[in-house]
Amino acid sequence: MSRSSLNLLIGFAGLIATAAGAAGDPEVGATRAVTCIACHGQDGNSVNGEWPKLAGQHEQYMVRQLKLFKTGERENAVMLGMSIALSDQDMADISAFYASNEIKPGIAEESRVRLGQRVYRAGNAASGVPACMACHGPSGRGNPGSDYPALGGQHTTYTAAKLREFRAGAVWGRGDNANAVMRTVAAELTDAEIEAVASYLEGLH
Repeated sequence: MSRSSLNLLIGFAGLIATAAGAAGDPEVGATRAVTCIACHGQDGNSVNGEWPKLAGQHEQYMVRQLKLFKTGERENAVMLGMSIALSDQDMADISAFYASNEIKPGIAEESRVRLGQRVYRAGNAASGVPACMACHGPSGRGNPGSDYPALGGQHTTYTAAKLREFRAGAVWGRGDNANAVMRTVAAELTDAEIEAVASYLEGLH
Protein backbone atom coordinates (compact mmCIF):
# COMPACT_ATOMS: atom_id res chain seq x y z
CA MET A 1 0.00 0.00 0.00
CA SER A 2 1.35 3.45 -0.92
CA ARG A 3 1.98 6.10 1.73
CA SER A 4 -0.75 8.32 0.27
CA SER A 5 -3.27 5.44 0.39
CA LEU A 6 -2.28 4.64 3.97
CA ASN A 7 -2.69 8.27 5.03
CA LEU A 8 -6.10 8.36 3.35
CA LEU A 9 -7.16 5.20 5.19
CA ILE A 10 -5.96 6.56 8.54
CA GLY A 11 -7.80 9.81 7.91
CA PHE A 12 -10.98 7.94 7.01
CA ALA A 13 -10.74 5.85 10.18
CA GLY A 14 -10.34 9.04 12.18
CA LEU A 15 -13.51 10.48 10.67
CA ILE A 16 -15.43 7.34 11.59
CA ALA A 17 -14.14 7.47 15.18
CA THR A 18 -15.10 11.14 15.45
CA ALA A 19 -18.59 10.46 14.16
CA ALA A 20 -19.09 7.56 16.53
CA GLY A 21 -17.81 9.52 19.54
CA ALA A 22 -14.75 9.02 21.69
CA ALA A 23 -14.15 5.49 22.92
CA GLY A 24 -14.56 5.05 26.64
CA ASP A 25 -11.92 3.78 29.06
CA PRO A 26 -13.46 1.29 31.52
CA GLU A 27 -10.68 1.75 34.08
CA VAL A 28 -11.23 5.49 34.17
CA GLY A 29 -14.97 4.87 34.12
CA ALA A 30 -14.73 2.78 37.29
CA THR A 31 -13.49 5.85 39.17
CA ARG A 32 -16.05 8.16 37.56
CA ALA A 33 -18.91 5.80 38.42
CA VAL A 34 -18.43 6.04 42.20
CA THR A 35 -21.45 8.33 42.51
CA CYS A 36 -23.57 5.84 40.53
CA ILE A 37 -23.02 2.97 42.98
CA ALA A 38 -25.79 3.97 45.41
CA CYS A 39 -28.47 3.24 42.83
CA HIS A 40 -26.85 0.99 40.21
CA GLY A 41 -24.56 -1.13 42.36
CA GLN A 42 -20.80 -1.61 42.48
CA ASP A 43 -20.69 -3.39 39.12
CA GLY A 44 -23.91 -2.15 37.56
CA ASN A 45 -26.15 -4.85 39.04
CA SER A 46 -28.62 -2.81 41.08
CA VAL A 47 -30.48 -4.50 43.92
CA ASN A 48 -33.55 -2.26 43.74
CA GLY A 49 -35.92 -3.28 40.96
CA GLU A 50 -36.88 0.33 40.28
CA TRP A 51 -33.34 1.17 39.16
CA PRO A 52 -32.00 -0.50 36.02
CA LYS A 53 -29.10 -2.88 35.87
CA LEU A 54 -26.41 -1.29 33.70
CA ALA A 55 -23.93 -4.17 33.66
CA GLY A 56 -23.41 -5.54 30.16
CA GLN A 57 -25.42 -2.79 28.47
CA HIS A 58 -24.07 -1.47 25.16
CA GLU A 59 -21.68 1.44 25.60
CA GLN A 60 -23.08 3.70 22.88
CA TYR A 61 -26.64 3.11 24.07
CA MET A 62 -25.71 4.28 27.58
CA VAL A 63 -23.86 7.30 26.21
CA ARG A 64 -26.97 8.31 24.27
CA GLN A 65 -29.19 7.96 27.33
CA LEU A 66 -26.85 10.04 29.49
CA LYS A 67 -26.89 12.78 26.88
CA LEU A 68 -30.69 12.67 26.77
CA PHE A 69 -30.85 12.96 30.56
CA LYS A 70 -28.42 15.88 30.50
CA THR A 71 -30.44 17.83 27.93
CA GLY A 72 -33.78 16.94 29.50
CA GLU A 73 -34.88 15.08 26.38
CA ARG A 74 -35.39 12.06 28.61
CA GLU A 75 -37.08 13.34 31.73
CA ASN A 76 -35.75 12.14 35.07
CA ALA A 77 -34.93 14.65 37.79
CA VAL A 78 -32.42 12.38 39.52
CA MET A 79 -30.53 11.52 36.35
CA LEU A 80 -30.57 15.15 35.21
CA GLY A 81 -28.71 16.03 38.39
CA MET A 82 -26.29 13.12 37.98
CA SER A 83 -25.50 13.82 34.32
CA ILE A 84 -25.44 17.61 34.20
CA ALA A 85 -21.74 17.91 35.08
CA LEU A 86 -20.55 14.99 32.93
CA SER A 87 -18.46 15.68 29.84
CA ASP A 88 -18.84 13.55 26.72
CA GLN A 89 -15.66 11.71 27.71
CA ASP A 90 -16.98 11.10 31.23
CA MET A 91 -20.10 9.56 29.73
CA ALA A 92 -18.05 7.36 27.41
CA ASP A 93 -15.79 6.18 30.25
CA ILE A 94 -18.64 5.40 32.65
CA SER A 95 -20.55 3.58 29.91
CA ALA A 96 -17.46 1.56 28.95
CA PHE A 97 -17.04 0.51 32.57
CA TYR A 98 -20.60 -0.76 32.91
CA ALA A 99 -20.50 -2.39 29.47
CA SER A 100 -17.41 -4.36 30.55
CA ASN A 101 -19.28 -6.00 33.45
CA GLU A 102 -21.65 -8.95 33.29
CA ILE A 103 -25.31 -8.67 34.14
CA LYS A 104 -26.64 -11.02 36.80
CA PRO A 105 -30.01 -12.29 35.58
CA GLY A 106 -32.90 -12.91 37.92
CA ILE A 107 -35.62 -15.55 37.80
CA ALA A 108 -38.79 -15.28 35.76
CA GLU A 109 -42.10 -15.91 37.49
CA GLU A 110 -43.14 -19.37 36.30
CA SER A 111 -46.80 -18.47 35.81
CA ARG A 112 -45.86 -15.69 33.40
CA VAL A 113 -43.21 -17.42 31.31
CA ARG A 114 -45.54 -18.88 28.69
CA LEU A 115 -47.23 -15.60 27.80
CA GLY A 116 -44.02 -13.61 28.17
CA GLN A 117 -42.12 -15.93 25.87
CA ARG A 118 -44.89 -15.82 23.26
CA VAL A 119 -45.01 -12.01 23.23
CA TYR A 120 -41.23 -11.71 23.18
CA ARG A 121 -40.69 -14.23 20.41
CA ALA A 122 -43.83 -13.84 18.29
CA GLY A 123 -45.65 -10.70 19.41
CA ASN A 124 -49.44 -10.61 19.15
CA ALA A 125 -50.70 -10.71 15.58
CA ALA A 126 -54.29 -10.06 16.66
CA SER A 127 -53.49 -6.73 18.31
CA GLY A 128 -50.59 -5.79 16.04
CA VAL A 129 -47.84 -6.07 18.66
CA PRO A 130 -44.55 -7.05 16.96
CA ALA A 131 -42.11 -9.59 18.36
CA CYS A 132 -39.61 -8.02 20.78
CA MET A 133 -37.02 -10.51 19.56
CA ALA A 134 -36.91 -8.88 16.14
CA CYS A 135 -34.93 -5.96 17.57
CA HIS A 136 -33.59 -7.25 20.89
CA GLY A 137 -32.46 -10.69 19.74
CA PRO A 138 -33.35 -14.23 20.85
CA SER A 139 -31.25 -13.98 24.02
CA GLY A 140 -32.14 -10.37 24.77
CA ARG A 141 -28.70 -9.01 23.93
CA GLY A 142 -30.02 -6.25 21.67
CA ASN A 143 -28.21 -4.76 18.69
CA PRO A 144 -25.61 -2.07 19.44
CA GLY A 145 -25.28 -1.12 15.77
CA SER A 146 -28.96 -0.17 15.65
CA ASP A 147 -28.98 1.26 19.19
CA TYR A 148 -31.34 -1.46 20.45
CA PRO A 149 -30.49 -2.10 24.12
CA ALA A 150 -29.81 -5.39 25.85
CA LEU A 151 -32.86 -6.43 27.89
CA GLY A 152 -32.06 -9.95 29.10
CA GLY A 153 -31.66 -10.11 32.88
CA GLN A 154 -33.19 -6.67 33.54
CA HIS A 155 -35.44 -6.14 36.59
CA THR A 156 -39.12 -6.96 35.99
CA THR A 157 -40.23 -3.84 37.86
CA TYR A 158 -38.05 -1.50 35.79
CA THR A 159 -38.91 -3.06 32.41
CA ALA A 160 -42.65 -3.07 33.15
CA ALA A 161 -42.53 0.58 34.23
CA LYS A 162 -40.78 1.64 31.01
CA LEU A 163 -43.22 -0.33 28.85
CA ARG A 164 -46.15 1.41 30.55
CA GLU A 165 -44.52 4.78 29.92
CA PHE A 166 -44.04 3.92 26.24
CA ARG A 167 -47.64 2.70 26.01
CA ALA A 168 -48.77 6.05 27.43
CA GLY A 169 -46.89 7.82 24.64
CA ALA A 170 -43.43 8.50 26.07
CA VAL A 171 -40.67 9.27 23.56
CA TRP A 172 -36.99 9.66 24.45
CA GLY A 173 -35.44 12.52 22.50
CA ARG A 174 -36.92 15.45 20.63
CA GLY A 175 -37.17 16.42 16.98
CA ASP A 176 -34.62 14.65 14.80
CA ASN A 177 -33.12 13.12 17.94
CA ALA A 178 -36.36 11.40 18.94
CA ASN A 179 -36.88 7.65 18.97
CA ALA A 180 -40.58 6.85 18.84
CA VAL A 181 -40.23 3.16 17.98
CA MET A 182 -41.13 1.87 21.44
CA ARG A 183 -44.18 4.11 21.71
CA THR A 184 -45.54 2.39 18.62
CA VAL A 185 -44.48 -1.09 19.73
CA ALA A 186 -46.03 -0.80 23.20
CA ALA A 187 -49.24 0.98 22.19
CA GLU A 188 -51.38 -2.17 22.15
CA LEU A 189 -49.73 -4.15 24.93
CA THR A 190 -52.08 -5.24 27.71
CA ASP A 191 -51.14 -5.04 31.40
CA ALA A 192 -50.88 -8.83 31.47
CA GLU A 193 -48.54 -8.86 28.46
CA ILE A 194 -46.36 -6.15 29.95
CA GLU A 195 -45.95 -7.97 33.26
CA ALA A 196 -45.37 -11.30 31.51
CA VAL A 197 -42.74 -10.12 29.02
CA ALA A 198 -40.96 -8.09 31.72
CA SER A 199 -40.78 -11.14 33.98
CA TYR A 200 -39.67 -13.37 31.10
CA LEU A 201 -36.87 -10.93 30.30
CA GLU A 202 -35.56 -10.93 33.86
CA GLY A 203 -34.87 -14.65 33.57
CA LEU A 204 -33.59 -14.50 29.98
CA HIS A 205 -29.85 -15.05 29.60
